[in-house]
Amino acid sequence: MPNTLLDEATDLAADDYLVVGLATCFVKEEGEVHEVEVIEPIPSAALEAIVKGIPTSYKLALATTIGDVVTQLPQKPAGFPDSAQFADEFVFRAIAAARTYKRRDVATTHIPLGTSRDDFKYSIERKRVLNMSRTVTTDDNVKQHSHTHKVL
Repeated sequence: MPNTLLDEATDLAADDYLVVGLATCFVKEEGEVHEVEVIEPIPSAALEAIVKGIPTSYKLALATTIGDVVTQLPQKPAGFPDSAQFADEFVFRAIAAARTYKRRDVATTHIPLGTSRDDFKYSIERKRVLNMSRTVTTDDNVKQHSHTHKVL
């Protein structure tokens, strides 16, 4: 059966490398903040930074193939909790992340295919709030010096 989602990404094959992470995020509802576990693709640059020890909200990262997690619908990887939910635009982001590993294949050495890592510097000190909206006001404008637009 052809994979119609990957048919649109003709530069990818089902066996192309992809890292999928389990992140702790937060959702703000009715003034309260709730913790949620989110499954999301990790691009190569982000993985390389996480491996170097920057604080991250990822508890776990699994090296898999795009074909294992993206079929007609996203498939939850084995070992991920039932309560975990897929990130918004998961398939689109998975395709984009898989492309980053094709361009920078040295990043595939951090987690061998079929294995996972959980030895990251896990931290939720800076909470990732998924549904945060920012309202921009005129107070946000940068104040310019009075001579900025004058011809001297």
